[in-house]
Amino acid sequence: MGAIEGLTLGFGHALTLSNLGWALLGCFLGTAIGVLPGIGPALTIALLLPITFSVSATGAFILFCGIFYGAMYGGSTTSILLNTPGESGSIITALEGAKMAKNGRAGPALATSAIGSFIAGTVGTIGIAFLGPIVVELALKLGPAEYFMLMVLCFVTVSAVLGGSALRGLTSLGFGLLLGLVGVDLQTGQPRLTFGVPELLDGVNVVLVAVALFAVGETLYLAWRYIEGPVEVREVGRIMMSKSDWKRSFWPWIRGAGVGFPFGVMPTGGSEMPTMLSYYMERKMVKPEFAREFGTTGAIEGVAGPEAANNAAAAGVLVPMLTLGLPTSATAAIMLSAFQSYGIQPGPMLFTSQADLVWTLIASLFIANVMLVVLNLPLVGLWARILKIPQPQLYAGILVFATIGTYGISNSVIDLVLLYGIGIIAMFMRRFDFPVAPVIIGMILGPMAEQAMRQALTISQGDWTVFVTRPISLVILLIAVTALIGPRLYAAWLRRLA
Repeated sequence: MGAIEGLTLGFGHALTLSNLGWALLGCFLGTAIGVLPGIGPALTIALLLPITFSVSATGAFILFCGIFYGAMYGGSTTSILLNTPGESGSIITALEGAKMAKNGRAGPALATSAIGSFIAGTVGTIGIAFLGPIVVELALKLGPAEYFMLMVLCFVTVSAVLGGSALRGLTSLGFGLLLGLVGVDLQTGQPRLTFGVPELLDGVNVVLVAVALFAVGETLYLAWRYIEGPVEVREVGRIMMSKSDWKRSFWPWIRGAGVGFPFGVMPTGGSEMPTMLSYYMERKMVKPEFAREFGTTGAIEGVAGPEAANNAAAAGVLVPMLTLGLPTSATAAIMLSAFQSYGIQPGPMLFTSQADLVWTLIASLFIANVMLVVLNLPLVGLWARILKIPQPQLYAGILVFATIGTYGISNSVIDLVLLYGIGIIAMFMRRFDFPVAPVIIGMILGPMAEQAMRQALTISQGDWTVFVTRPISLVILLIAVTALIGPRLYAAWLRRLA
């Protein structure tokens, strides 16, 4: 099915009253969550995962994607009004946005952020619609050996390349892989790491681990580091952008979208690199008469470009998740676990076996983008007031919802013990700067990588050289090795020169 036919089918389903309601709810929740510092889309979707047991797959994924897109919009509000980024992708926005707010231009900063997010989100969604089927055609030509190497590349880039420390990232990945091993081995029928506990024979529930890492662990950490004091929220003022603001923002929006989407599609994922690249690109390309605004009164180009890059990268993350089954961010990993809760495995066959679901989801992303502009610009005063919610009550509410939701899945006390045990581990991981995203990615992709490896070895009759004798597999392996040791060798070479 081509992109045009798929979108026609998708809009036919997405424009029903129930699906529009899920999209609106997701956008509203996502924006509210994005506004609150430290409460991101990964945590929110993790808390809502138990609804997959009672809501249709289409409705649930429209809701989740609305939250994902909405959080990207809402994160800029915190960065601009509080100078406190709610998401890692909004860190760069705070550099110029907070300075604009300090000088009475919070309104134009929020407006260029929302409109740039709309443009970039639309560009990214068009990219999903037209690039997705192409990636599927290529993916169908890959065998188990190539899939195993793709997962190895994903492990390396998510854990060792994007974080501050390769050792910490790989340690987190190892913890995730260990959790993925718990349960009965599907090939031999032998229990692994169950310690005689019958509840562990089915493995550790991915929903439980996601809630423990992103809800319990994050909340305990934020409560631990909480400092009581008044929250200073800057006034929004006049929202409208001047003619000069529009003129100065247009090309940064386009450039930011062009930079962000490819970064989202690549296995490296993440929104930090494209937003940073966009920011420095705008600093270099700004007109001389506006250059002095960077770092002083706040340049609108420094908000427009990075925000567009952030939202385009977020859209791009959905391409490898839907077409290859490879999550390259924590939020994508949790959404992948939601697919598995419905017995659906994202990958090349998804566009064929679940065409209605995929194209309805993509069509809903276009609708969500329009909803988010309508929600963000007129209601910006409401989002600013959300920042004044007392944080202790917010943290307590999250823990209550996490506990009730987890217990409701299986009515098992063992699950509650695991929830808070893994949550406390996650809290200390945050304290000592161990990334939590590799844990959930390792847990979800670990069993899939093991299966792909076993299939490749079965086909090759136990010949391990199958991973280096197949050209595509070898190329992916070399890329993974280069990504792992390349930066270290380069840093050592620079130190030697110095």
